[in-house]
Amino acid sequence: MRMNCRLLNSLLAFCLAFATVAATAAEWPSRPIRFVTPAAPGGTTDGLARIFSARLTETLGAQVIVDNRASASGVLAAEIVKAAAPDGNTLFLAYHQHTVNAALLKLPYHPVNDFTAITQLTEAGLVLIINPASPAKNFKEFLDWTRNYKGALNFGSAGHGSGGHLAGELFKLQAGVKAQHIPYKGTGPALIALMGGEYQFNFAGLLGALPQARAGKIRALAVTTSKRIPGYEDIPTVKESGLPDFEVVGWYGVMTPPKMPKALLARLHTELIKVLKEPETTKRIVAVGGTPIGSDPETFRKFLLADMAKWADVVKRSGAKAE
Repeated sequence: MRMNCRLLNSLLAFCLAFATVAATAAEWPSRPIRFVTPAAPGGTTDGLARIFSARLTETLGAQVIVDNRASASGVLAAEIVKAAAPDGNTLFLAYHQHTVNAALLKLPYHPVNDFTAITQLTEAGLVLIINPASPAKNFKEFLDWTRNYKGALNFGSAGHGSGGHLAGELFKLQAGVKAQHIPYKGTGPALIALMGGEYQFNFAGLLGALPQARAGKIRALAVTTSKRIPGYEDIPTVKESGLPDFEVVGWYGVMTPPKMPKALLARLHTELIKVLKEPETTKRIVAVGGTPIGSDPETFRKFLLADMAKWADVVKRSGAKAE
């Protein structure tokens, strides 16, 4: 009899807890939502955050406020989100540096296990660029040129640990090329230096590089995604041009604090995908060289773990450093 009472009490407690979570998901949001963003105002990351914050404010009927926390390669923003309550009122616009950091820094958190993955919003590749005075007119010629280069071969990037830095290290490993990394303080200075002939090649973001390529100030040879990028189909991929295993994909996704209730997680995912699929959102993402994704939480979680493992291997084999 006592056992039956205990079982009944346990079932009642479970039902009450489930009902509470369901009610919380149905009633959410009841107050403003903070969208923590690891970037300063302006630029691609902040722009994407503002696209989603504006539309979510309209669709949810609660204000979504972008909280810019540009510091320490996104570590500060991640720490803020990790420590927040899993009530749906704190969102984190994570990007590829979030998983790369695990290979380069001693972090106070695990980039996947200490967060709740909701969805990968977008992916975006880099573009291999060279000075137009260089003899290589395509990627195959570039491979031959770098493999037989006489003298000091250098590649530039927007800084230590950036996507362009690690893409260059991966290229060196797969192509069997020796080259020295030269970090700059941002994409702009790195592009100016390339145009001035200070180094030989760069894997840069599309948004900053392609306008200069269209103007003839630099030469775009290949993109790092597995497929050609919509809107830039005239630029081949590195994979199809000579290195079939080469792929570097930047990404943006939304995460929340750990231990998010499943019903609330499902609601968040639904609302984000709704905005992502809107034609105007897609148009604005494609305009900056991105591709909308919209994965489910488990797929996104597995993607994050795979991305961590990939860059940990590249950093270990190449000896790349954060500073």
